[in-house]
Amino acid sequence: MTTSTEARVLRVLNYIHDNPGADLSLDVLADVAAMSRFHWHRVFRAVTGETCAQAVRRLRLHRAANWLVQSNRKIDEIAKSVGYPNQKSFARAFSEAYGTSPSAFRKAGRWMPPRNNFQIGEYPMHPITTRSEPARRLVGLPHRGSYMEIGKSFEAFGALCETRALWAQMGPMLAIYYDNPEEVAEAHLRSFAGGVFHGDDVPQGMEEHTLPGGKTAVLTYKGPYSGIAAAYHTLYGNWLPQSGEEPAEQPCFEIYLNNPREVAPEDLLTEICMPLK
Repeated sequence: MTTSTEARVLRVLNYIHDNPGADLSLDVLADVAAMSRFHWHRVFRAVTGETCAQAVRRLRLHRAANWLVQSNRKIDEIAKSVGYPNQKSFARAFSEAYGTSPSAFRKAGRWMPPRNNFQIGEYPMHPITTRSEPARRLVGLPHRGSYMEIGKSFEAFGALCETRALWAQMGPMLAIYYDNPEEVAEAHLRSFAGGVFHGDDVPQGMEEHTLPGGKTAVLTYKGPYSGIAAAYHTLYGNWLPQSGEEPAEQPCFEIYLNNPREVAPEDLLTEICMPLK
C-alpha cells in the first residue's frame, strides 16, 4: 500500500469518528478519500477488513453504546446523533449488533451514575487477581480527549499496521490511560492506543512507550467496551479498599484479548491492569 492510500484510509476513519450523525454513504466517503467510488470500496476493505458500510455501522453503534451507559441522554437523541432517522431503525440496528434493545442495554446495570452515589458492595462484580506483569515495549498513537473515543486512534493504528505489514511484529493491543477522568477535563485527558512491538525501529508516525512490569492487579472484564468504565469502579471501589494493596505511581492500562471485528460485543474480553507497589 502507498503512503497516499494510507493517508486516504486515515482521513476517512477520522471523518467517520468525527461525524457519526452525518451522511456516511459510500459516495460521500469516496469523496473524502478523493478516490473513485469503485476503487475506494476495494481499497478500504483490503486495508480494514470491512466494507465502508460495515465500518460505519460498527462505529456508530459503538458510539451509541457508550452514550447509553455513560450519559443520561435520551435514546431518540442518541439515535439522531449517530445517524439514524428515528428510534425504531436505531433500535433494530442496535439489537442486531448487541443482542438487546437500547433501553434494555441501559437498564442492564451497565449505566453508572456519578461515582459518589455508590457504596462499597454496589459495584458490578468481576474476577480480579494479582500477578507479575512483564515489561513491555509498545508502539502506537497518542489520544487526547474522551476515553470513550480512543477507538478513533485504534482504528488509525490498525490501518497503519495493515498498510505497513506490521502485524507479524505486533503482540496484544493495549491502551494506557494517564489521567483520572473525574479530575481532568475531558478535552485534556491523555491516553495511548497501540500494541506490544517485537520489531526493531519504531514505525514512522508512531510513538514508543514502555510499561515497566511488576506486581499488578488484573480485572478480567467480559462484555462491550462501553461497560469498562463501570468495571473500574469495581477495581477501585470494592477490591482495592479490601485488598491491603496500594497502587503504584503508574497509569492503569488495558489489554484487549480479542477483536471487536471478530466477536460479538458481549464476548469481548479485556484485562484492566492496575500496577501495584
